[in-house]
Amino acid sequence: MLSKEKIARINELANKSKSETLSLSEQQEQKELREEYLQAFRGGMRNHIEGMKVVDNDGTDVTPEKLKQIQKEKGLHDR
Repeated sequence: MLSKEKIARINELANKSKSETLSLSEQQEQKELREEYLQAFRGGMRNHIEGMKVVDNDGTDVTPEKLKQIQKEKGLHDR
């Protein structure tokens, strides 16, 4: 995840953009920080989803085969 300083800077630029116009360099910085944030978020979400094991009400593993293959490649859940 992003550092607290970068998140604070994202928020600072967002608040500033609401009250006044950002300079071109600030707009570019905001764009780069947002992209970095989104990449970190998506990576974390992917790791979370890839680590899931789906079971039905009977306790039977019903994880999709595609996900099982990814987990096997990553050595998750002893598959």
